[in-house]
Amino acid sequence: MIVTHLTLTDFRNYASADVALVPGANLFVGSNGQGKTNLVESLGYLSTLGSHRVSVDHAMIRQGAASAIIRARLEHGNRQVLAEVQINRSGANRAQVNRSVIKTRELPRYFSSVLFAPEDLALVRGDPSGRRRFLDELLVLRSPRISGVLVDYERVVRQRNTLLKSARASGIKATQLGTLEIWDERLVALGSQLIEARTALVAELRPEVSAAYTAVAGEDHGAGLANRLSILSSTPDVDDQDASSSDSLRRDRLTADEAAVLFRDALTRLRRSELDRGVTLAGPHRDDLVLELNSLPARGYASHGESWSFALALKLASATLLRRESAAGDPVLILDDVFAELDQSRRGRLASAVADFEQVLITAAVLEDVPDGLTGNTVRISHGTIVEPER
Repeated sequence: MIVTHLTLTDFRNYASADVALVPGANLFVGSNGQGKTNLVESLGYLSTLGSHRVSVDHAMIRQGAASAIIRARLEHGNRQVLAEVQINRSGANRAQVNRSVIKTRELPRYFSSVLFAPEDLALVRGDPSGRRRFLDELLVLRSPRISGVLVDYERVVRQRNTLLKSARASGIKATQLGTLEIWDERLVALGSQLIEARTALVAELRPEVSAAYTAVAGEDHGAGLANRLSILSSTPDVDDQDASSSDSLRRDRLTADEAAVLFRDALTRLRRSELDRGVTLAGPHRDDLVLELNSLPARGYASHGESWSFALALKLASATLLRRESAAGDPVLILDDVFAELDQSRRGRLASAVADFEQVLITAAVLEDVPDGLTGNTVRISHGTIVEPER
C-alpha cells in the first residue's frame, strides 16, 4: 500500500497542507521545529489512532482551532481508498472511508503503517508500559478486534481496583468478596485472551527481530525476546534486571485456557496482598516484554548503539510480520529523524533493510544524513509550509 496524497487541516502547525507522495522513498527535509514530524505523525495516527509523541489527541489540534482533519488517499493495485479522520477538541472524533462514515476504531483496517522515531529508544531503556503498548498496537494492526478486548480489560481492572480499595477502607465484607469473585472471572476471561495473543505474537516476532538486529547492527549479538508474566511471578512487584533468573520468564506460547488456569491460581495466591494494597497485582497490565542480547537483558546492559539497533529491529520485525499477512500490500514504513542518530555504517545497512518496502517516509534535518538511495522524492518543509518538491 502507498499513500498518494496527504492533506491536513489545522493539524499541529499546519493551517493547511497538501503533499503528493510517490512509491518508494519520500524524504521530508527541514530545520528542527518546521513541521516534518507533524506530517508523518498524522499518518501514524491514521493507522494506530494514537501519537508517538503525545498521549492526548487534542494536543495535535492547531492552536485556536476546534478540530483537525487528516485525509489520505491510499492505493494498492487498482484499489483506491480515501481515509479521513477529524480530531475534535470536544466531543468524539469522527472518521470516513470513501466519504462514508465509519466508527473511528475501524480506521486501522484500511491503513497500516510502522513508525520509528527517537522516542522508540524507550522500548529498550524505558519502563514496561511502553513495551506493552508496542505489542498491543501491533496486535490491533493485525487483528482490530483486539482493541475491544483491551478496552474491556482496562475497564475491568479499574472496576476491580475500586472494589479492592473499598474493601481495604471499610474492612472485608462477605458481599464484597462475592462481587470480587465475579470481577475475577471477567478479568481472567479477558486477560487470558490478551496473554494468548501477546505470547503468540512474541513467538512470531522472535526470529524476525534476530534477523533485523543483525541486518542493522552488522553482527549477531543474539537478540531475543521473552515474556515476563505477572501471573507466574511469586513477587509481582519485582522488576528483575537479571531476566534469566526471573521465575516469571516464559519463551513459549500460552493458550487462553492455559493462561486462565495460571491466572486464577495467581489471583488466589495474591488475594491477601491485593486486599491489603487495594490494587490488582497480576494480569497483562503488569506484564513485560524482555529484550535480550547474548542472553542478558538489553535494558541495563546494552550500549547506546546496541539499544538503537534493537529498537529499530523491533519496528522492522513488526513491518515484516504485517507485510507477510496483509492483502493490501506492505505497511508504510516511517523513519522519523532516525538517520542523524546512526553512524555511517548503520545508515547504509538500514537503507538496505528498508529498500524493498513499497513506500518509506523519512524525515531529516540535514539532507546529507540520509543515504542517496532514499532521497529520490525530496520535499522541503519550512514553517509549516511545503516549500518545494524535488525529483
